[in-house]
Amino acid sequence: MSDPRLAEHMPLLEPVSWDLDAATRFIASKERYWNRDGLGHWAILCNDSYVGWGGFQKEGDEWDYGLVLKPDFFGLGGVITRQALAFARTDARIPYVTFLLPPSRKNLGALNRLGAKFVKKTEHEGTTFLKYRLDTT
Repeated sequence: MSDPRLAEHMPLLEPVSWDLDAATRFIASKERYWNRDGLGHWAILCNDSYVGWGGFQKEGDEWDYGLVLKPDFFGLGGVITRQALAFARTDARIPYVTFLLPPSRKNLGALNRLGAKFVKKTEHEGTTFLKYRLDTT
């Protein structure tokens, strides 16, 4: 999370020294979503190696999908996202998924190939995002 290539597209990421205490606080915040909603972000492994985190987080009444990969594993995003969306299609709680992307993201072809549709520009925690939606039913 301290890599500038990640921070470039994560406008809500506050500069922090990612030591054990910061990581523990971050994980605790994500676990609160699991406790509240029964679903949240996953640690993602490939061949027993940690490659990043992501999944679904409830924002209001909507399930938002996010994915953060270590830079060496950026190429796995499509495969991981397709697997996550396959999960969403089997979960009755998730009739659709939203994606909130910062305007700095210019290459949006993958979202189009998935069938996601642009909804609007929206504000989240005081920051502008591009909102997309993908029906899962």
